[in-house]
Amino acid sequence: MTRPRVVIAGIGPAGPELVTGEVSAAIGRIKHRYLRTARHPSAAVVPNAIACDDLYESADTFDDVYRRIVDRIVDGATQHGEVLYAVPGSPHVLERSVRWLIANERVETTVLPGMSFLDLAYARLGIDPIEAAVTLIDAHMFTRAAAGRTGPLLVAHTHDRRTLSDVKLAIDDAPTEPVTVLQRLGLPDEAVFQVQWADLDRVVDPDHLTCLYIPHLDAPVAGELMRFYEVVRQLRTDCPWDRKQTHQSLARYALEESYELVEAIAAVDPERADTDEALIDELGDVLLQVVLHAAIGEQEGRFNLAEVATGITDKMIRRHPHVFGDVEVSGAEQVIMNWEAIKRAEKEGKAGNAAAAPTSAAPTTSSVDGVPGHLPALSYASEIAKKAAKAGIDWDDPRGTIDKVREEIDEVVDAWDEPIAVSEEIGDLLFAVVNMARHRGVDPEVAMRQAAAKFRTRVIALEALAVARGLDTRTCGIAVLDELWNAVKLTEKPATH
Repeated sequence: MTRPRVVIAGIGPAGPELVTGEVSAAIGRIKHRYLRTARHPSAAVVPNAIACDDLYESADTFDDVYRRIVDRIVDGATQHGEVLYAVPGSPHVLERSVRWLIANERVETTVLPGMSFLDLAYARLGIDPIEAAVTLIDAHMFTRAAAGRTGPLLVAHTHDRRTLSDVKLAIDDAPTEPVTVLQRLGLPDEAVFQVQWADLDRVVDPDHLTCLYIPHLDAPVAGELMRFYEVVRQLRTDCPWDRKQTHQSLARYALEESYELVEAIAAVDPERADTDEALIDELGDVLLQVVLHAAIGEQEGRFNLAEVATGITDKMIRRHPHVFGDVEVSGAEQVIMNWEAIKRAEKEGKAGNAAAAPTSAAPTTSSVDGVPGHLPALSYASEIAKKAAKAGIDWDDPRGTIDKVREEIDEVVDAWDEPIAVSEEIGDLLFAVVNMARHRGVDPEVAMRQAAAKFRTRVIALEALAVARGLDTRTCGIAVLDELWNAVKLTEKPATH
């Protein structure tokens, strides 16, 4: 069975005089015609055509536009047997709808080439694109397509100031030489002129027939981070799962990935570079969470990745006056003290009471404010204790924590037969142990994970040893279990207790 046919025709970059005879003949022969856009100088050569400009108004993204265009053309071809689809310039130059039509299995396609805007652009610039190794870039995918490149670049689809601004902001180091703007090539009001990079989105009045030539960049475009950001942006557009996520739905993944990162850090061996692989992988997973939240913020019009990066950059500069200012410090402890003081001042400033005078009344804020309540219990307890200590609420002698642990053990023993009381006392005991760990410079969360991992390893080894000896761990008794446990410990490295 013959499939419906779509004849794809390029109607050139400018007026009707640049439309080829082959395309004109096809327009005259095929009765049912479509235009990607009627906003083109030679659109009038395709009379009685259905334009797709309405789809640009109703779709959220350009990919949505192109999908709907393809659906419209394919449906038309199915109904009429053969249709003509006319696109600006040449069909194979920056025309995603054409690529998707050719790949569509419901129709057969014939492509009639046309003159491209590239021919006029290179003629006006006076360059051989092959010798100059010019890279053609779609402005809507600039950060991804131009990543790692230093030019020369010919950037198409720079049709509005926002797009020009996106291109401008994607480059960290502004080009020192001017760039060339080319507009309405081949038309009576054609314009070709140079501008400085800083003025790109200020003095240029772009339209749908505007492109930009960048002869050289001092540094590569964007880099891997912005390339990754573009990938995540596309996931938010094209992947059903990613598209439906919110800040709230992703919260649990931030915790999960953080835990997996801590586990990977614990597994790193400073003497073996091959143990870095898991750490690199988990760092990437945590980065994905950051970038996903930034992409959601951008889609909602609230913030973007640049603002996240700017915010943390400014914060690091503010909180390190000994590095970026003229403050002198005696060591790491003073750095921490300065950090906390600056942090408190920032919070008070945000609350609008930075200029409030001290009073003898109870403080409106506490030293233990600001600890996230969803932290794991050990981490939460540790952070609370650290904040209290910075306010002077702590032991003078670190060994006082040992006496406190012993005291809490006695209270657990006294409350052993009272379920509610013993729960509270065990909590007090755990908190006392957290304080002991803090005074010895031990992270209780990390220590507990290491202890749990060690226990797990020993249980596995004990079970294997029991099987080898024909024993059942559920019935062999505590004395035999102790013997097996000690045997397992003897097989471990001397540093493990």
